[in-house]
Amino acid sequence: MKRFTLFAVLLSFAWLLKAESLSISSPDKNITININVGEKLTYSVKFNNQTILQNSSLGFRFVNEPLLGNSMIIMDSSTTTNYDLWTPVASKHKTILNYYNEIRLQLREKNYPQRKLDIYFRAYNDGVAFRYFLPMQNGFGTREITQELTTFNFVGNFDAWMANYNSYKTSQETEFSPGKIGDLTEHNIIGLPFLVKVENVAYAAITEANINDWAGLYIGGHSIQKEKEIVLHTKLSPLPGQDENGVKVKISGDHFSPWRVILLGKEPGRLVESEMVLNLNEPCAIKDVSWIKPGKCAWDHWWSAEVKMDAKTLKEYIQFASDMGFPYQLIDWQWYGPFNTPTADITKINPAVDMPEVLRFAKEKNVRCWVWLYNTDAERQYKEAFTLYEKWGIAGVKIDFMDRDDQEMVNWYHKIVKEAADHHLLVNFHGAYKPDGFQRTYPNLMTREGVMGNEYSKWSTRITPEHNTTLPFTRMLAGPMDYTPGGFLNRSPETFKTGTPANVMTTRCQQLAMFVVYDSPIMTVCDHPNNYVNQPGLDFLKVVPTQWDDTKIPLGEVGKYIVSVRKSGDNWFIGAMTNSEARELELKLDFLGEGKYTMTSFSDAPDANINAEKLVQATQDTDKNAVYKIKMAPGGGFAAYIKPIKK
Repeated sequence: MKRFTLFAVLLSFAWLLKAESLSISSPDKNITININVGEKLTYSVKFNNQTILQNSSLGFRFVNEPLLGNSMIIMDSSTTTNYDLWTPVASKHKTILNYYNEIRLQLREKNYPQRKLDIYFRAYNDGVAFRYFLPMQNGFGTREITQELTTFNFVGNFDAWMANYNSYKTSQETEFSPGKIGDLTEHNIIGLPFLVKVENVAYAAITEANINDWAGLYIGGHSIQKEKEIVLHTKLSPLPGQDENGVKVKISGDHFSPWRVILLGKEPGRLVESEMVLNLNEPCAIKDVSWIKPGKCAWDHWWSAEVKMDAKTLKEYIQFASDMGFPYQLIDWQWYGPFNTPTADITKINPAVDMPEVLRFAKEKNVRCWVWLYNTDAERQYKEAFTLYEKWGIAGVKIDFMDRDDQEMVNWYHKIVKEAADHHLLVNFHGAYKPDGFQRTYPNLMTREGVMGNEYSKWSTRITPEHNTTLPFTRMLAGPMDYTPGGFLNRSPETFKTGTPANVMTTRCQQLAMFVVYDSPIMTVCDHPNNYVNQPGLDFLKVVPTQWDDTKIPLGEVGKYIVSVRKSGDNWFIGAMTNSEARELELKLDFLGEGKYTMTSFSDAPDANINAEKLVQATQDTDKNAVYKIKMAPGGGFAAYIKPIKK
């Protein structure tokens, strides 16, 4: 590990009182943040000398306090450069570089009550981030925040991809629809990440990191202050019992806000490659992480068949997981009987399940089981239950239907994850808010939903190829998503139908490609074992991993197509997906090392636009000088694994 810290500037008090503008740039000098302090506190951001954000506001409104952010003076300022390499338990890179320049401003109001406010700004090579520090104030006890005044003032009415949830009580499962940022109104509740294409200058994605004892952030309406400036306001999720104008966050003593993050890149693929969200979280708090194992997971869920919660059915899925080399099997709802009731007991077992026999069989097959929990049932008994699950040898818990990200719920997530870690349990949240990088600190938090995934194919036509090719550039920028890929009843749009068993409106190859394109250290494989037997593409599902040593996005356009190239050990994996248009792409294999390789590929068959289950599997030798032509049917894809030829 390399690490150095440089305190480059410590400005004198006399000079600071006169200062009105400060700036800091990324290590590569391509990104600059300017901060203006005076009657109004604002910031602006430039990328490659082009303005992205300008005159954007900072500050807060409180109950029984004046607005905080006006008429400030700088009491002190310091800059820091940080460079260190760290190793995640599971991510899209084996090692992650945390390299940034930071400026800390210690501010104070000119006038009474002379409250203090610190702001940290960081400039990375792939974006910027800032957060507030609210120090304890003499004369103030518990303080109640009603509004965060952060704005994002874009310099034009740009294209954007937006998830409009319409409510703060939501599972955060919807499309990221294209539109203009000027289309937003004050009534919108737009989730993060919020992706903007700043003409031909850059792609900018707003999200947040390190949400701790705070409320989730949303984008609200806009106002046009001057020509070519559109102001996007922020909204915080209200506490239970509060409305839009009520209390969002309660603090006492010193308190940090989450990081407000703006990922920046010339192409959208650079945002997908970024590890900024993880970098903005605290280092791992678990001393021994050897028990935290990523991998694929079979799933006895109603998506692939009607629910049959009995030992016979569970053994069928466990046998499938064992045959495929998957380390996990998920025992889904009803294993403890009726759920979300005052008498539901997550330590008792549905008699039809015969849990001791199921777990014995799983151990025999070298498969470990997860169990599903309804969140309110878990809240009543989680300490007792987690102790019991550890004795049973349960691998992890999937907890569902929280559907909130207010301050109380954020704290509940943290409480559950920490308790799970104490009992060597992995965690997968469903009905969940977006990731914020907390999995760096507690890597037993493997994945979460907060995404409109494959399950929607059972009752809707919303899981389109356009949706699938938008997700990597939007929702996935925040972190892992449990989309549950692997649907093998592939249909064209003309033959697709809802119901049981669930179809998917993509080719077989697009479903295979998702295992490379989508991030999730626990990858839940959605379909019924019978739908995989002797099917083309099964060989790829057996070998594709869920954690990576390197990730590259050489080609991609939002909502149109993506090519993801990942490394695992000495092997490389390729996943490509297209929208409803047939597409041919040329991929340079220059990411390979020296020597010869064997590539096993899975391509859409010539008639895959009619019979979406058909593919062509081929093997060929290749090297880093090759250029491979990827041909995809409408709603199609491509998958491949490349292994070095051993001498």
